[in-house]
Amino acid sequence: MIDKVLYDVRDGVAWITLNRPAVHNAIDRKMRDAIWEILDVAEADDDVGVVVFRGAGDAAFSAGADVSEFGTAPSYTDARRARLERDLWGRILHFPKPTVAAIHGHTLGAGCELSLLCDCRIAAADARIGLPEVKLGYIPSAGGTQTLRRTIGRGRALDMLISAEPLTADVALAQGFVSSVVQLDRLDAEAAALARRLLDQPSAALRAARRALREGADLPLSEAIRFEARLRQRLAAQR
Repeated sequence: MIDKVLYDVRDGVAWITLNRPAVHNAIDRKMRDAIWEILDVAEADDDVGVVVFRGAGDAAFSAGADVSEFGTAPSYTDARRARLERDLWGRILHFPKPTVAAIHGHTLGAGCELSLLCDCRIAAADARIGLPEVKLGYIPSAGGTQTLRRTIGRGRALDMLISAEPLTADVALAQGFVSSVVQLDRLDAEAAALARRLLDQPSAALRAARRALREGADLPLSEAIRFEARLRQRLAAQR
């Protein structure tokens, strides 16, 4: 059986590839479990400094959750317990090493949310990025409403959520969803170049800066500034 998630480490960069191109890399339970286990390996590996998520094939980074699994859990309670015991989305959000999403084609639903949980996002020119859940009668369930607002602002996030229409790569760039747009055949090379730039930074300083940005966003400004100062002092004490 073909692995639904591929893992490869090259020059300090761990590449995690969603590998179900026949279904636009739709994310099912087995994929979520595989990503969880791979992240454990990547975190423990001292040779890994950066993790890059990508999608196999030309059509999609990921078109979202595998809808064929909807309603197949033994019970709501069992499904809820499984998600609490193995919260993949929280695992990505708080992963201690820098994360990059190299997105292309359909980047929808849970695929879009996975990219939002990463530190950096770059896109191929063919990317179509969206959260269509409202159109389907529900809402994003992997943090999309909160990460989207923190990434592109409340007004743009609300418009994207209620319209349920995907952004083109150029619009995503203009709104700050992604940091750069490249041709599809250059996407992996650009992701590798970004990963190398991250690897070149002092790891402790990079970790502190990421923590200040992520955790400070949920604090009042005065408190966030004090939090930043504490992180700076701890970093100085380590030198």
